[in-house]
Formats: sequence, structure tokens, C-alpha cells
Amino acid sequence: MSYDESQQPVRRPFGRSNLTVAVAALVPTALAGWFVWQGISGPGGDGPDAAAAAGATSAASTPTGHSASPPPSPTSSNTQGTQDTQDDNTSGDTDPTGPLAGKVVVIDPGHNPRNRDHPTEINEPVDIGTTSKECDTTGTSTKSGYAEATFTLDVSHRLRTLLQKEGATVTFTHDDDRPFGPCVDERARIGNKAKADAVVSVHADGSAPGNRGFHVILPALVKGGEADTAAIVGPSRTLGEEIVAEFARATGSKPANYLGEGTGLDVRSDLGGLNLSTVPKVFLESGNMRDSKDAALLTDAKWRQKAAQGLSDGISSFLLN
Repeated sequence: MSYDESQQPVRRPFGRSNLTVAVAALVPTALAGWFVWQGISGPGGDGPDAAAAAGATSAASTPTGHSASPPPSPTSSNTQGTQDTQDDNTSGDTDPTGPLAGKVVVIDPGHNPRNRDHPTEINEPVDIGTTSKECDTTGTSTKSGYAEATFTLDVSHRLRTLLQKEGATVTFTHDDDRPFGPCVDERARIGNKAKADAVVSVHADGSAPGNRGFHVILPALVKGGEADTAAIVGPSRTLGEEIVAEFARATGSKPANYLGEGTGLDVRSDLGGLNLSTVPKVFLESGNMRDSKDAALLTDAKWRQKAAQGLSDGISSFLLN
């Protein structure tokens, strides 16, 4: 019931003698409460006001810009290994003495967990140079509901930490801090504006069951509209080859058995993120979420750390050679 509908207590006359008794009874209780408060809060004070202030600070510093995330959906929740990711998802400081000092790496976590809530916006066409394509997509998921967008952010956070320890300056295209997107053309512009030495877009595939393994997508030679990949085709291939070698070594996974003829490389001309890039850039499809064996790897936090390590080693090898 509401407060207005609750029964009110019966009021009785409250004389002077009753008041005296009540005050006398309250004094010891108030003193005891004061001593308890002092014992808990200590000399610096950490009572309700301080706790409220701390809570406000925490909410204000939430990366997503709001104090609480929306309720998880079946395609976005991570029910496998969530607790295992916490230590790896924190952003550390860049080591200025590391071997990658002075190098700029842009990490592009594929899709966005909130894309599913903005179908109209993500289906708006954008120019990718040779044609137009939808702004972005929701991505795929495992049969158990572990979303690609959740996977890509997790691996990207781990990768950022590893690269920063090596001295690289790392930029994200997004960090679950916007309602949808960014669109594929904006993702390309972010890497271009940063004058990145390397850009990697992290993904997982949604192919048929039985199709297993990882592959790296390279830009094709494209020229049309704002797209001109002539200057990046060569270095992007080198970046891709280094990632294939190091990713296989770190994870134990094999190159895809359904494309690339076992090379782990696939060349495409229909991806705006590659067509519009002016800096070396590749996409990594880390495995096939729709295959149960690959899904078991992708949902394992320890394997995701190996995936990040393989990516980091591949990027480092490219940048240092």
C-alpha cells in the first residue's frame, strides 16, 4: 500500500511528566550511538556523507557515461568467465621506455553491445568509396548467447594493456561509451586522424558449424570516391602475416579451414573500414562463434588472454621490423 493509505497511530496526550521520562530515557541511547559512530568512522570520517560522495564520484567516472548499464539481453550477456576478465580490462599507463614508445596503435572493437537497440541508426547507409553500406551491424553470437560485441571489447581491453606495457600509445574507436556504432566510415577516420602506425579491428566470425579457425582480412586494391588503398595494401599484408603467425603460436589455433586456403588470410574490397583507411589496417576474425568447438575457446577467459597476446606480438613484430 502507499504511505497515504497506511493506518495512522492513535495520538495520546503528552504531559510534562511523560516528557521528562522520555528525555531521560533518550540521553543514554544518544550517547551510546555517538560512541558507536566514532568507532566506525574514525577520526577522518567515512560516514553517510562521505559514502554518498564516493558513490557520486564512481557514477560520474563510469566509462559509459551513466551509472548503470542496461539490463543484459540474451545476445549481449557474458555468462562465461565474466569474473575472470576484471583484472585484464583495466587500462594501464603507457611505459615511455618500452620498445613501442612513439608508436600509435588504434584498436577497433568490432560492433557495439548497444547496436541491437538502434536498428534504424545502424542500418543507415554510409559511403565506403566504391559503394554504400549499412552504418554497422549487431555482430554474431555463440549459441549460448555470448555476443561478439562483448567478446571484441574484452579482447581489445586485454590487448590495450599489453601494448601499453610495451610503450605504445593506444586509441580505441569506441569503448562501450556511445549508444551505437561508430559507423564503419567513422571507424576508418579515427585511425586516419590518429596517424596510426597500425590499426586492428577485432572480430569473431558467424559462419556455419564445422567451419573452424581464425583468419585476418586484408584490404584489396580499391580506388573510387574517397577510397584509395594503394598505399596501404603492402604494409597491411605484412601486418596481417605477422598477426597470423603470432596468433597461431600464442593460441594454438589453426588458420580457418573454410577460406584462405590455409593461409589465414582473406582479401576483401567490400569493407568500409578497410577501403577508407589511409594507414595499415586489418581485421581479425578470431574464430567461428557458431561452431561449438571454437565457441568453447572464445568464451574462455584464459584463451582470450592468449588471443590478446598473439595480437600484441603480431603488432609488435610488424612495428619493430
